[in-house]
Amino acid sequence: MRSSACAFVAIAAMLLASHPASAAGEDELISLINSRRAETRGCDGGREAAVGPLAPSPVLAQVDAVAASRDLRKALTAAGYRAAMATTIVLSGVASASEAARIVETHCEVLRNRRYAEIGVGRDGSAWRINLAAPLLAGDLGDWREAGKAVLRLVNDARKRGGTCGKQRFAPALPLAWNDRLGAAALAHSRDMAAHDYFDHVDRSGGAVAQRAGREGYPWRVIGENIAAGLGSPRQVVTGWLASPGHCANILSPDFAEMSAAYAINDEAAMEIYWTQVFGRR
Repeated sequence: MRSSACAFVAIAAMLLASHPASAAGEDELISLINSRRAETRGCDGGREAAVGPLAPSPVLAQVDAVAASRDLRKALTAAGYRAAMATTIVLSGVASASEAARIVETHCEVLRNRRYAEIGVGRDGSAWRINLAAPLLAGDLGDWREAGKAVLRLVNDARKRGGTCGKQRFAPALPLAWNDRLGAAALAHSRDMAAHDYFDHVDRSGGAVAQRAGREGYPWRVIGENIAAGLGSPRQVVTGWLASPGHCANILSPDFAEMSAAYAINDEAAMEIYWTQVFGRR
């Protein structure tokens, strides 16, 4: 469980001239926000590390903006959501997801806050509410291998269906197989991020996933990696990756044949729990 005190931020309101509302674009807005979080362009225009994707939460999406404006903590509790910290952004008179994403960029420091791990977007015509939260971790996740194989099952369910990642469409793909050497590479990187409180594909020695898989003896021809932090279950973490175009593309890509995943926890680290998913083909 998180040991930090709860922190809840008041609503930030943006009012624009009224425009006719378009079709629902909640998923599109989440994808655009996750694309921004994946960039290495900081809010001041300088270079900084990317942050992990936000996992869509149906519960957060249903939290009422009016109730949240009065008492966000109480509104979350009433919805059955246990948060360590949360904030709500409200937009009015916004016609499309792309326009909403452009306006929300004025709250860049909130959107790129690495402690937030889940997002809920609700829409009523041209009015949008965006709820961001850091959930309290669930109880026992089981060991890293058990959780990693749960990730694999969820990934193979997604590959069986196929889907769209941003603007890229993927046909159904063959299931991935578990590989212990990829698992060792995933576990080593998750443990390193947790122990040293950082979030990056590049480790402290300057190595990337190719080097880490090679050190574990995996003779890759194709290699890839997803990372995440702050999400307390395999389902949350896979949901977050599927809502982020680049991570989603790795999951649905027919180029990979094997996969493993692992988590590590450090109560003193900013995000507490860190996940790594490594894909490969020999």
